Amino acid sequence: MITTSPFNDHVEEYEAWFEKYPFVFRSEVAAIKQLLPDRKIQKGIEIGVGTGRFAKALGITDGIEPAPRMREAAEKRGVFVLNAKAEDLPYHTGQFEFVLMNFCVSYFDDVQEAFGEAYRVLKPEGMMIVGFVEKNSPIARLYERRGAKSLFYSGARFYSTASISYKLNKAGFRKQEMYQTLFHLPGRIKTVESARPGRGEGSYIFLKAIK
Repeated sequence: MITTSPFNDHVEEYEAWFEKYPFVFRSEVAAIKQLLPDRKIQKGIEIGVGTGRFAKALGITDGIEPAPRMREAAEKRGVFVLNAKAEDLPYHTGQFEFVLMNFCVSYFDDVQEAFGEAYRVLKPEGMMIVGFVEKNSPIARLYERRGAKSLFYSGARFYSTASISYKLNKAGFRKQEMYQTLFHLPGRIKTVESARPGRGEGSYIFLKAIK
């Protein structure tokens, strides 16, 4: 089981990372906005909402987060957060139009089970967006080299695009679309990097799939 304690105990350091690398954050937000449906008519959730930084930027009002201090920070940003894990969502079947999982898959106990739960709570034709650092990408190799010295990445698991795509298919999702961003290491990203279709250049992958 992957512990949430690094995130619960180091909220300030988590927030400081995004302040240090603002264009990493803004590049990911821009990519997600490109993939999200019309927000005026859609109801969605963020799984692993963290401090609510992404949810606020994207206009997402609901989510789950198992780390108490992360939940508190997200609630201060106006997000309604439930204490839950991705593998056991406290929502009715077919409740949402979209589900966002951004980076959190690296910390799930069971990614396949989490994808199955996301599929369950989505309405027919609902959308799933999964963002993750691709295994063997430059950023993944950087984090792996830092290993146990890192507050947040020592317990992270990195997945290949093929693995995430397979798990989405196994959960029942279809019509997958693939985009990539973060084409440099975090310290060298000095502007918003627009997402491009495909993989192989950017370290960060977004997969959009339909129920």
